[in-house]
Amino acid sequence: MNVAELKKDAEQRMAKAVEVLKVDLAKVRTGRAHTGLLDHVMVEYYGSMVPVSQVANVTLIDSRTIGVQPWEKNMLSKIEKAIRESDLGLNPSNMGEILRVPMPPLTEERRRELGKVVRHEGEQARVAVRNVRRDVNHEIKEALKKKTISEDEARRAEEDVQKLTDRYIGEIDKLIEKKEQELLQI
Repeated sequence: MNVAELKKDAEQRMAKAVEVLKVDLAKVRTGRAHTGLLDHVMVEYYGSMVPVSQVANVTLIDSRTIGVQPWEKNMLSKIEKAIRESDLGLNPSNMGEILRVPMPPLTEERRRELGKVVRHEGEQARVAVRNVRRDVNHEIKEALKKKTISEDEARRAEEDVQKLTDRYIGEIDKLIEKKEQELLQI
């Protein structure tokens, strides 16, 4: 693998770590409603378990309420039960043809707990990025030992990888800070 391929691979792997963090942070519930909150709630549909979004239209009614309108009326009670039994702590109300899922306000203690979860997720993403840097630097050193690249190329490549690492760690820090701000808003 040449230096350019190593750097490209490193960038892709670091970007993947940031994407995983974004997905994980989206699961952390703030006081605000968002449709992605129900993405992991599974409901039984003709013998198989599927996400709510595949059997119903999930929309925002207002900033604190999600609306769930099933495409088949007989699914309403199953969806309601699935949301109620999920670990999200939500209590949907049946309005006949649509479920209203209000977001309960977060307590100060719960906000602190979620802040710790967010920081932990961020640290895991940082570790993933640093591991990519370590792996790539190891590959560069191996290439240097085999004399497939010069010392100057190796030094430049390591500097470039460090710049990539700094950039992605900065991006992770911004995501964490933004999520913590969301948690503190009432």
